[in-house]
Amino acid sequence: MTAGAGQPAFGLSFDPRALTDLLQAPSDIRDLTLAYLQEVVNAQRFGLRLDGDLEGFRKLFVDSRKDWRVVYGVRPAPAESAHPKEIHVVAIRPRAGNDVYDEVGRRLGMTRRPLSARTHAARSRSPQLTTRAPVPRPGPPPTALPGLPRPAPNPAHHHTR
Repeated sequence: MTAGAGQPAFGLSFDPRALTDLLQAPSDIRDLTLAYLQEVVNAQRFGLRLDGDLEGFRKLFVDSRKDWRVVYGVRPAPAESAHPKEIHVVAIRPRAGNDVYDEVGRRLGMTRRPLSARTHAARSRSPQLTTRAPVPRPGPPPTALPGLPRPAPNPAHHHTR
């Protein structure tokens, strides 16, 4: 999507808690976030796609150390909007301990911690481990079968009288 002359490509909306996140962020993070969101709305910047439980959302790295994240989704804009789609910011938080992704999951109403596709794959059991072949039943010892040689008697077990 490209924006017309000076016209943003997307509308912009915030989860009210994301506005609180923004106001509580350090001033340099706040300034960078607003600048990056302006580029996203103008279709000049796109965040990386999230996968797994958060598929359909994107993340922006705010600072050069990549300590802060903005998680947003692209969704249909309200009918009264001048844009068909809007950028909806869900959270602006530090990445430390995956706090931002846990908070996004809570804000989206997920009952468990959101998993990425990689985490989900690492935690799932291999199909080879879950399908078991039937365990063979023990048969008679080979010495009990007719026609097979019997082991030599062990002199240590032979008792003399």
